[in-house]
Amino acid sequence: MKFTKMHGLGNDFVVVAEFSSVPEGISELAQQVCDRHFGIGADGLVLVLPHEQADFAMRIFNADGTEAEQCGNAVRCVAKYVYDKGLTDRPEVLLETRIGIQRLQLFTEAGQVTQVTVDMGEPILTAEKIPTTAASERVVNHQVTVADGEFPVTAVSMGNPHAVIFLSDLATVNLHQTGPQIETHPFFPRKTNVEFVQVNADDDVTMHVWERGCGETLACGSGACAVVVAGVLTGKTSRETTVHLKGGDLRIEWREADNRVYMTGPSVIVFEGDF
Repeated sequence: MKFTKMHGLGNDFVVVAEFSSVPEGISELAQQVCDRHFGIGADGLVLVLPHEQADFAMRIFNADGTEAEQCGNAVRCVAKYVYDKGLTDRPEVLLETRIGIQRLQLFTEAGQVTQVTVDMGEPILTAEKIPTTAASERVVNHQVTVADGEFPVTAVSMGNPHAVIFLSDLATVNLHQTGPQIETHPFFPRKTNVEFVQVNADDDVTMHVWERGCGETLACGSGACAVVVAGVLTGKTSRETTVHLKGGDLRIEWREADNRVYMTGPSVIVFEGDF
């Protein structure tokens, strides 16, 4: 199996484009490939597949073998992959994911993609659809209690669930201890990604992420989008905000005109090989 190792701000993936459909045993394959000691090592295995209505389709499987509905960093990696590999020469690509078809705008230099803007779609704010067990219509600053204490959670779905928690100082939370407690809390029946956020200015935040099915990652594109949506809902950020992640920066805009979230950031090819 030929693969390309890629990353979006340190959120790394093994990208494979030689299948025409999802093969049997994909969960086990993803676990083998993503193992950082006995495999290639990655946060997820990404399949680039043919599609009738879009230019390409993407399926992503986490390091634990579960399938993710969405991943903003993986989407940008796929955009760079298909352009740099000559599978398309157009500056705009339609990519089908489990949450629908996404529109990607590619920015290039010397024939290679340097930045990608992804239309991440409209955020889902209805508590039941995220999903959560909340009786309210929306989940904004809802207190969730875990062993480490009580945390004000604002829940947003970008096709996958996110629990956004604003803190005055990120140093006050133990990500590896508190993250999994919130990820698996009964309040989130399908588990959740967890973002801890420190607001630096109304258009500038720092985020640490605990990803569902992966653990800590250096970046999470859909999580950065959820953070800005949650920031607007709680009055903590503007609609256009720079999100600093451990792997780098993303520019996120939740446009009032169409209610859609747009993410702009880089992606990188690291190396290629056979598995």
